[in-house]
This record gives sequence, structure tokens and C-alpha cells, in this order.
Amino acid sequence: MRDLDGLWNAAQNCPQFQPGAGRKPSMLKQLSPFLVVLAVSLPSQLQAQQASWPANAPIKRTPLQKFDVPGTNYETVIGLAEIAPNANIGRHTHPGMESGYVLVGDFVLLVEGQPDKPLKAGESYQVPAGAAHDGKAGEKGGKVIATYVVEKGKPLASPAP
Repeated sequence: MRDLDGLWNAAQNCPQFQPGAGRKPSMLKQLSPFLVVLAVSLPSQLQAQQASWPANAPIKRTPLQKFDVPGTNYETVIGLAEIAPNANIGRHTHPGMESGYVLVGDFVLLVEGQPDKPLKAGESYQVPAGAAHDGKAGEKGGKVIATYVVEKGKPLASPAP
């Protein structure tokens, strides 16, 4: 808890957080307690999630957000995928496009009809709608934030032969 107090005190003394005379406190100042708690608690939450990951599961998917694309029959789904070391995700398709950003580790993206694409932390990718694809994680596994823009009412993913 002492870490939180220190971070809060540092945030309170930062000039960017000081409101001007007669002005309302800035949105950043109002959000700063939340941001401090999030920054301190997120690493422990991620460690707890990883610790509870079954040893035989090749991938763990955590949904983060889901919302409609206005005026269309599509929805956007954002999720975190944690891939076990040296695991294959399995060939599958999506009823819309997928894009992603590698947070940690590395893997090879295998999209049918395209050359294999090695990816490491800090790199992004795209998979066309309906394209059969797979992924193979490296020795340390990986974490990816994936965004799907898919047709409503259809399964997010379906196995591909």
C-alpha cells in the first residue's frame, strides 16, 4: 500500500495535475487515482491469470470488449490471447477481419496463400476475412491483443480443414 501512497503523492505534486485559479480540476487529475491503482494492480492480475492457466491448454483467450459497428451487421471484439510455448493455435477462420499486436514473445502467423510471417513483441498483423490461418508460438510463448470485426450472430472462430 505504501507504493500506492508514493505514486499518489508524486501525482499530486506534478504541475500538470494542478488546476488553474478558478478552474475545475482537470480530467486527468480526476482519473489519476484510478490510473495509479490500475498501474499497480494490473501486473499482479496478469500474473494471477497466468498462474491459473491449465498446463495443457495451448491458448487462453480473455475477452476485453465487444461493441456494435454502427449502421452495419458487424461487431468489434477485442481480446487478449496468451499462447503457450511452442504451441500451435490450430487452423481456423473468422467471419470478418482480424488484426493484432504482439505484446510479449514471438510467433509465426501462417495464413493460407501467404508466406509465413514471423512476429515479435511490438509488431502487428492482419488476417483477411474468411482466410484459414494458424499461429505457432516460440519457445517462450506469447501474448497478443487481437481485434476482430465480424458479422453479428456468427461464431467468432470456426475450425478450418
